[in-house]
Amino acid sequence: MKTLDSIPTGKIERAGKLVKTGVKIGGNYVKYYSKKLANPALGKDELNEDNATDIYDGLKSLKGSALKVAQMLSMEKNLLPSAYVEKFSLSQFSVPPLSAPLVRKTFKRYQGQYPEEIFDTFEQESVNAASIGQVHKATKNGKNLAIKIQYPGVAESIRSDLAIVKPIAIRMFNLQGKDSDKYFKEVENKLVEETNYILELRQSEEITQACAGIPNMAFPTYYPQLSSERIITMDWMIGQHLGEFTKTNFSQKEGNRLGQALWDFYMFQIHGLRKVHADPHPGNFLISDDHSLIAIDFGCIKEIPNAFYVPYFELAKEDTINDEARFQEKLYELEILTPTDSPEELQFFTALFKEMLSLFTSPFNKETFDFGAGDFWTRIADLSERYSKDDQIRKMNGNRGSKHFLYMNRTFFGLYNLLHDLKAVVDVNNFRHYLGKA
Repeated sequence: MKTLDSIPTGKIERAGKLVKTGVKIGGNYVKYYSKKLANPALGKDELNEDNATDIYDGLKSLKGSALKVAQMLSMEKNLLPSAYVEKFSLSQFSVPPLSAPLVRKTFKRYQGQYPEEIFDTFEQESVNAASIGQVHKATKNGKNLAIKIQYPGVAESIRSDLAIVKPIAIRMFNLQGKDSDKYFKEVENKLVEETNYILELRQSEEITQACAGIPNMAFPTYYPQLSSERIITMDWMIGQHLGEFTKTNFSQKEGNRLGQALWDFYMFQIHGLRKVHADPHPGNFLISDDHSLIAIDFGCIKEIPNAFYVPYFELAKEDTINDEARFQEKLYELEILTPTDSPEELQFFTALFKEMLSLFTSPFNKETFDFGAGDFWTRIADLSERYSKDDQIRKMNGNRGSKHFLYMNRTFFGLYNLLHDLKAVVDVNNFRHYLGKA
């Protein structure tokens, strides 16, 4: 794979890169409409493919927040055309790495010494390059280590990157008015946290120690003395990426075993720790030879305040959903309904969220749930398709819900997708065995 000798770090330089991408997209539309004149029945598959390629190519050289947003969008399988999902999913663990000279320079800047001065061996070619940093293999005192190095300029460019992608997000999610700022601020704050590797190290140690008793889960050991604000050193973990594993001919027993571990891991964090690993994409998990699930990245942790946790999980109960007065009360508590809503908006969004929540919370109201069942995913796809084309929604303010929904919904969408890929049947309440240890 081609390596990068530099990354644009200045606001003007980064914006200019995206302007060039915008010009390419404009050209794709001109080409599409020219062809459509000759063939009115022409679909948008080729246009989506061209646009997705050009957008990804523009973002992958920038790294950082802009690429992280693409990674987040790749998890929304029912929101974007498949061409975007497939292309953006490459940002999970397949982007051009930094060149060896830039790695040495970056490491020295952050750690005060060159890597060969600290480690017995250090592989200059990265083994995994993602949106915020890349990983190198090293050894010290007989231990195999993974060294995560943050890309230069990423932390400093978060605000300007989000300003660049904000107009796209506003159109995509139908966000209107100044209230949309709370969602972008939530993303900004989380990205700032993700670039603080001292915080990530502390969170990693805290959560892995708390979750150590969950069967079939494994975690690396972290080394604070070999880490800094932009570098993390941990054990080198051997395994196959979860996304690659799910493409193999694994058995139902293996899928259930891994799925149960994944479900218990997430439910234990949410209900026991009131904070959760909010980045459940395949690149953050490995499958070991003995079919344990290895969690390897804790940069994005969402704390769940009690004022949100209580009504959020009240809405997961069938009794609440079926009690109209209580249901609306919880919708107000979670800012889904607002005092300024018109009677039309009140009726529309109450019905919309009742349908959505009845579907998305259905796993919580079963003893066991089959995430591989086709019917569940068909209904999700149908609901997403129907509401994405609903003209009434486009006319209404899309600013719905507490800012905490952003990462909680992302967590559940990602978790559900991983469980679906594993075709897992899980014991829904099994995690409660471990709560007393939290």
